[in-house]
Amino acid sequence: MLKVLIPTLMLFPTIWLTPPKWLWTATITHSLSIALTSLMWLKWTSETGWAASNTYLATDPLSTPLLILTCWLLPLMILASQNHINPEPLNRQRLYITLLTSLQTFLIMAFGATEIIMFYVMFEATLIPTLIIITRWGNQTERLNAGTYFLFYTLAGSLPLLVALLLLQQSSGTLSMLTMQYTQPLLLHSWGDKIWWAGCLIAFLVKMPLYGVHLWLPKAHVEAPVAGSMVLAAVLLKLGGYGMMRMMIMLDPLSKDLIYPFIILALWGVIMTGSICLRQTDLKSLIAYSSVSHMGLVAGGILIQTPWGFSGAIILMIAHGLVSSMLFCLANTAYERTHSRTMILARGLQVIFPLTAIWWFIANLANLALPPLPNLMGELMIITTLFNWSPWTIVLTGTGTLITAGYSLYMFLMSQRGPTPNHIMKLPPFHTREHLLMALHLAPVLLLVTKPELVWGWCY
Repeated sequence: MLKVLIPTLMLFPTIWLTPPKWLWTATITHSLSIALTSLMWLKWTSETGWAASNTYLATDPLSTPLLILTCWLLPLMILASQNHINPEPLNRQRLYITLLTSLQTFLIMAFGATEIIMFYVMFEATLIPTLIIITRWGNQTERLNAGTYFLFYTLAGSLPLLVALLLLQQSSGTLSMLTMQYTQPLLLHSWGDKIWWAGCLIAFLVKMPLYGVHLWLPKAHVEAPVAGSMVLAAVLLKLGGYGMMRMMIMLDPLSKDLIYPFIILALWGVIMTGSICLRQTDLKSLIAYSSVSHMGLVAGGILIQTPWGFSGAIILMIAHGLVSSMLFCLANTAYERTHSRTMILARGLQVIFPLTAIWWFIANLANLALPPLPNLMGELMIITTLFNWSPWTIVLTGTGTLITAGYSLYMFLMSQRGPTPNHIMKLPPFHTREHLLMALHLAPVLLLVTKPELVWGWCY
């Protein structure tokens, strides 16, 4: 664990002491070396399920893929931000990269924590850098409103969780994930216990986000700069799913009766947010709503608590993290050239940028779960396990899958095909940096096709 955490902390002096000429090169190289070092976690030697460097930080097959995803994204975020942060004063560039690095530090400690209170503190700490990135480097004045939504939705959801965790500490005597599974099952009978159960989960459902408490997400995504959108879509939403997986194990006797409203909301959200995507004019908003739709499936898979559901949820989280982040990068490259996120104003880009149209095409196919990509594997496992739980869910999940195909096709046709307007004929060409960025997003998705057991979690 420290092999990755200490180099991440050493990124801070690198950022502030590097000469201006080498700032971007040095930070990208340093963060990429951390990402490559983190791949060693994939080599699983432990028999017990946990590999611990000390009693507070450990990895297991559930947190490992998410930790590697976190490390992999930092160099990509710095690479994606280079063009639009470069004109700013030097200290602001350094501050921006510092915030991204601090976000990675908090996320590594959140996913690696074995103590639930430590996880909670790091879960909350990620709020601060994200909020600064959205409100300081966002695109329009609406960003302050988006930051307020983001802050208050997350805080309102996670304060009950703190109270619930303190009550759990009082009743069970431990909050360590290593020993929690061996403690006595909780006897939950009263109304207060049902409120405690909801308190444990609502914070994570808001973060995922569940349909109904998702309003902060499209606002935050649309207003955030590219790195903010990438880290939100790829990793911060996954904190919610990861926290739910950790907590569901302890909530067992009550869950059988209380999960119904949440599953209904999650599956209804898949259809509703997909339908919203079909009538979006704003490119980033469309990608943001598609994230809510995918995370609805993940929430359904986790809530019914079967090995297939958990496994499908983690596969879909990793695959969606990479693909969604890639889509935001593509949307940003188009925005940097046309200075508009409205799809109707920038059509027919395939004629001007043929290679980029291929990236768009592959990203859209991955988003709608093309076989043999991991997206399809995760969705199929979740849909199958939901069908096994109740055959009626196939109506909702099947319709959701159809709508997903519909809006992915709509996004591709609106942005790439059709007649090219005269006002976007003289656009600067794409850089090698941007093609590298797309390749680095797509490579892990394609490589996971060959060895999907790396992201199956506990279930193999």
